[in-house]
Amino acid sequence: MGFRLPGILLAKKSQVSSKSLDVPKGYLAIYVGESQKKRFIIPVSYLNQPSFQDLLSLSEDEFGYDHPMGGITIPCSEDTFLGLTSALVYK
Repeated sequence: MGFRLPGILLAKKSQVSSKSLDVPKGYLAIYVGESQKKRFIIPVSYLNQPSFQDLLSLSEDEFGYDHPMGGITIPCSEDTFLGLTSALVYK
């Protein structure tokens, strides 16, 4: 049995060549994971949250502005990311 966190979506693989087309307005695609990266779609409102900004700082320290996946890549475990974003959903 699975559960869904409101506000965060696990991106599905698409046949469309441009992945930007499957990101709804008001959301942003990011990649999360330490070795195997998984794509998530998050609300842009998360970018204002201090805890999420800490993750962005980690990303900047690790990758600078040259992200290997072509988008924002956050170098933390998927569990850490899901824990943080679930806390943001229920604020």
